[in-house]
Order: sequence, then C-alpha cells, then structure tokens
Amino acid sequence: MSGAITTISLPLPFGRRGVNCYLLRAADGFVLVDTGHASARQALLRALGDAGCRPGLLRLVLLTHGDFDHIGNAAALRSAFGAPLAMHSEDAGMAERGDMFAGRRRPRALVRALVPLLVRLRPADRFSPDALLEGGEGLAVHGLEANVVWLPGHSRGSIGLLTAGGALFCGDLLENTAAPALNSLIDDPEAARASLERLRGLEVSTVYPGHGEPFRLEELA
Repeated sequence: MSGAITTISLPLPFGRRGVNCYLLRAADGFVLVDTGHASARQALLRALGDAGCRPGLLRLVLLTHGDFDHIGNAAALRSAFGAPLAMHSEDAGMAERGDMFAGRRRPRALVRALVPLLVRLRPADRFSPDALLEGGEGLAVHGLEANVVWLPGHSRGSIGLLTAGGALFCGDLLENTAAPALNSLIDDPEAARASLERLRGLEVSTVYPGHGEPFRLEELA
C-alpha cells in the first residue's frame, strides 16, 4: 500500500546512538530515506529484503544530508538496486569528497584536523548524486505523494520529506533521544530556528527523526 512506513534502526560504531532509515511504500516500489553507516550494511540489506524491497523495486534513495552515518550505504545501494541517489546541492561535497564540513561553516583548525580521524566516508563509499534537490520538488514521479522541504540548520544542505499524510522525515534537524528537540549538533542556529518555524506553518502530523523515536510536532518545546 502506498504510504506505508517501515522504520529501519541501525547501529553505529563505538556504541554511539543508532540512526534511523525509513522505507516508504510507493505506488510501484519503494523510496528509502537515508542509508545508515557503512558498518551496518548487511543489517540494512536484510531489513530491505524482509520488507520486500529487492533490486528493481527501489525507486529512489533520498538523503536528508551528507553526514557519514546517513549516506554510508548510498553508493552500495545504487550499485545493488539500481536506485538513483538524491540530495541537496549544498551537501553534495560531503558525498563526493568525504568532507563532512562541505555543507557547514568552517570550524576551528583543531576540530577540522580531528574530525576526519574519528568520522569518515571511505573512498569506496563516496559518490556523486544522480539528482540535486533544492526544496519544493515532488516525488509523484517515483510513485509517492510527498514533497521535499529545505531545512538548513544542521547543515546548509539539510532537507526533509513531507508526505501528503503529514509524515515528516527531518533528518538531523530534530531529534528525540531524550525528548523532542532541535538536534544537539547545529551548525547554524538561526537557520535551524527558521526551518522549525517553516515546519510549524506546514501540515505536519508525525515527525520521523534521524535519531530517536517518532513524535508529534506539538511535543517539541
């Protein structure tokens, strides 16, 4: 049935909090929102198979932003499933060069030196997106009644997906690890607050965050 949602929660290395991917049933296949970390590839493939998503049925992989724990399996899925990869142009450098600061303000030199040692996208997992999104695009061509929403704040190229039924897949703009809130890692607080106000003006019922459990938008403090 078009619109059905399967949550795929995947582990992250070193005991860090898990990350969510969301498989949406489309009219003639599936759309996947985010792909998790490369270390959880086999778990992701099993979950897709259990949901009935097999090569030829994955119509689109939509990446909410370019962080390594959300795009780590994108290139592998394109190869195995033949699915196009779509993300915002501002975060494309993260996928293409493995530079986690490509869609963000330039950090202090020490932070910039340490981050690649702790979090990285392996050269084999880097890719160029098949489609660059800016916000406002509809996914009807992929069999899903939903629109892309630009949600800068966590990164300049963060996007969300809002379905006709009011389900919002927000990536890392919002989280629900302790309680519904703006993500604890925000690159541009002013942009994040503006994105949140934009969401309050839309018909959002349930928020599906990149980390934590779904929640109602009105639960957000």
